[in-house]
Amino acid sequence: MSSLWQGLERVVRPQEPLAMYTWFQLGGPAEFFAEPTSLEQLREIYRRAREAGLPFRVLGEGSNILVRDEGVSGVVVRLSEPEFCRTQIDGTTVWAGAGARLGRVVTTTVREGLGGLENLVAIPGTMGGAWKGNTGAHGGDIGQWTQSVTVLTESGDVEERDRSQLMFTYRRSNIDDPVILGGRLQLEPEDPRPLSRRLQTLWIIRKARQPMGHQCAGRIFRDPRGTTAAELIEQAGLRGARVGGAVVSERHANFIVAEPECTAADVLRLIDLIRTQVSQRLGIDLELSLEIW
Repeated sequence: MSSLWQGLERVVRPQEPLAMYTWFQLGGPAEFFAEPTSLEQLREIYRRAREAGLPFRVLGEGSNILVRDEGVSGVVVRLSEPEFCRTQIDGTTVWAGAGARLGRVVTTTVREGLGGLENLVAIPGTMGGAWKGNTGAHGGDIGQWTQSVTVLTESGDVEERDRSQLMFTYRRSNIDDPVILGGRLQLEPEDPRPLSRRLQTLWIIRKARQPMGHQCAGRIFRDPRGTTAAELIEQAGLRGARVGGAVVSERHANFIVAEPECTAADVLRLIDLIRTQVSQRLGIDLELSLEIW
């Protein structure tokens, strides 16, 4: 391996296949793939990548990523080690690392009698991704409960952005630093029993509207205000539409399911087909929520 990673050979791997780390289970390798075990290692990997002029990306749970068949140049970092995944609760204040799974943080806070995040049950992804894209549902989002977010800046420094520096809008935030490290949430005390019942109800509703758990699939478009992308795709007559091994889900038209023979190129062609047809038939331009690497 390149001398660029001398001393970091245990955490940086060349030509690592990325398909296994994404929900679509598609795509080629990362030129370099890193799973640092400490903040110091992460900062060193970032410093070396920046000095070498290598692109630098962070991969969460892979639920909203499509990796192209040819793979990804530069460095892909995954914050999967305990250092980046811890959750701590102090009264009504919750600290969560960026690598912590959103679903686990939601169920933990509900169990502790803290309300606010239960609307986000069954939404895949990590806390880092949730903050970056201001994950929300049922009229609520993570931004409204966020007090601060800690980041690794362009210059490689660790900084905390407090509430006054953060801006959360519909499925977006102003956090554009290279790495989100974690953040602090301020929740509300509630009786755990009705809170748990509400969580279970929302979980059942959301799971019924998603592809089956064994399917390799991903959500594709942002919902325009006043309607949903799924409704528009159905109105355009595209439920069940297929390109190669990529198929519009029968259960939820804003998901594409990757069948065993599918390639990333199939998914990209189906996305283009959907956008073109919805634009031509309904006059609405759908915006991707899926990230394409």
